[in-house]
Amino acid sequence: MTSVLQHPGYDEEKLRRVTEQTPCREAQTGLLLSLMGQPQQYSYPSIFVYGHRASGKSHVMQVLLKELELPHATISCVECVSNALLFEKMLLSLFGCEAASLLPRTPSLSDFVRVYRHQCVDSPATQTRYIVMEKAELLRDADVNLLPALLRLQELVDDNLTVILLSEITWDKFRPNTGCYEPLVLHFPDYSKGDLQQILSRDSHPSYSADFYSSYINILLGVFYSVCRDLRELHHLAALNFSKFCEPLAEGKVKESDTHKLWRNIEPHLKKAMQTVYLREVSSLQWEQMQQMEEKEAGALKGLSAHTHVELPYYSKFLLIAAYLASYNPARTDKRFFLKHHGKIKKTNFLKKNEKTSNHLLGPKPFPLDRLLAVFYSVVDSRVAPSASIFSQISSLVTLQLLTQVSHDDQLDAPKYKCAVSLDFISAISRTVNFDIVKYLYDFLDPDTAASQEEWVNRGYVSRVRDHPSR
Repeated sequence: MTSVLQHPGYDEEKLRRVTEQTPCREAQTGLLLSLMGQPQQYSYPSIFVYGHRASGKSHVMQVLLKELELPHATISCVECVSNALLFEKMLLSLFGCEAASLLPRTPSLSDFVRVYRHQCVDSPATQTRYIVMEKAELLRDADVNLLPALLRLQELVDDNLTVILLSEITWDKFRPNTGCYEPLVLHFPDYSKGDLQQILSRDSHPSYSADFYSSYINILLGVFYSVCRDLRELHHLAALNFSKFCEPLAEGKVKESDTHKLWRNIEPHLKKAMQTVYLREVSSLQWEQMQQMEEKEAGALKGLSAHTHVELPYYSKFLLIAAYLASYNPARTDKRFFLKHHGKIKKTNFLKKNEKTSNHLLGPKPFPLDRLLAVFYSVVDSRVAPSASIFSQISSLVTLQLLTQVSHDDQLDAPKYKCAVSLDFISAISRTVNFDIVKYLYDFLDPDTAASQEEWVNRGYVSRVRDHPSR
């Protein structure tokens, strides 16, 4: 059990509420409280708190100031785009509307200090006042004298005042070349996987047990923790996918303890959600509607994971199509398929003794790199200039084991490859780019002399290849 914060000068019940609202940040909260001291004591002039996004900096500060009922002003440097807005917001939060109205139309730093001192005479501080600057890294683009003045504002206004800067970058990138008053620096580290598990599990659904929701969070972190450690983003993903996780349970197909079956149901949806991490291109409702539409259209892509289609770049799909055509079509038929004025050529004239068996039964044949590129430039929709990007995508296909390099690594002048995907796979890839690959396959050229599509289905070698509109 987490120990409750203890500090003289503050009510124990308030400290208990602070502890409950700042899980996994007990050390940082206690250190901040020690630096702030008792309410009536003078605090340190400036404190610099830094850490990555969603590491609890703003949350801890707001909980401390609100629960302990300390006078404070929270300033967003994103909203306050000018010094006038900044000074007005400070006076408005600490002293009220009348103090903010005393500023001139375009106030300077001296005007702000003068008005602040005047307000301190009318309402002297009985406890430390705090000014919290969120997104403080934007102060580097402000007037050159603003940041040094904020760091020693306690001295300038002669008041019990502490300025707290919250930033995502370190103090070394803040320090002006002319020098300034050095603040106390406090670091907020990233949440560990155990911390995220503990924090996210607190939002358990009332209709299900806490252990069940905790197991769901464990599955979620197992997928997303390597790519996303932002607490706010993970909280959004957890709320977005929980209903899908509970579907088999609501239908009575599984029990809460059948974690493996629940994982198999939610795994493809989590992989799809990984494509939209940090983007928020669509709302939660739109995302759910898209999932339902994709499930209705899943028959067209049956047997293939969504990861396969989405992750492959556009030109990589055409490279894979070209590789399949080069592997399963004889080289001399390229003229028949890819030249406009090839003359009248019958397939029966091409057949040799060793070609009476279908190429798909014999398996893929190796092809050189120049033939792959020639077929690629013939089937791709637009003109593509030869570039390093195209060659790097070929290497990526080899790494993904969609292509196999059959030549030696030291054979740089004419490397050879084989296509390592099935007809079902390449048909599904072709549909995503609206390319009818069956029209370009030698085995399906003439139903009278070659194994037609219907015969392949009857033999059971591949599933039915549906008709598609030509390009």
